[in-house]
Amino acid sequence: MIYLYALGHLAPGIGGFDVTVVSGALGKFFQPQLGPFSFTPVARVSVGPVTYLFSLNTVLGLGIAGLVGLNLGLTYLAWRQPAACGIGSSSSGFLASIPAVLSGTACCGPVILIVLGIQASGIIVTAFQFLLPIAVVLLLGSLVLVGRQIDPARL
Repeated sequence: MIYLYALGHLAPGIGGFDVTVVSGALGKFFQPQLGPFSFTPVARVSVGPVTYLFSLNTVLGLGIAGLVGLNLGLTYLAWRQPAACGIGSSSSGFLASIPAVLSGTACCGPVILIVLGIQASGIIVTAFQFLLPIAVVLLLGSLVLVGRQIDPARL
């Protein structure tokens, strides 16, 4: 929520319920706004005290949140039942959670730098555009590697 607020996609509302969609929303849905992986809002949803701007960032965020949730679920399974995951010791479950934890840097890292007022060089800011695809690859890779080792008979 802090990320959405910092982007300006979540703001206090004036009450009531309202949905406004821009004209040509489908064409603008994939149009970048400020940079890589920052897309133009195509709808405004006001529900009571909250106003939300819907964009492709919402879809990407939900997808990454799903991957993080699946990774955390597998981490819990590996911690509680390491034999079912083909893991020798329960401490390996912690290692399986590293991609899920690091993926938070992909979306929140640049915003935290801006909010804190830290002036980052162009190289660091440029590197953040690669963090989102790397986070998705790490999360998918972790799911595949741990998921292939799960033996349902041992659950």
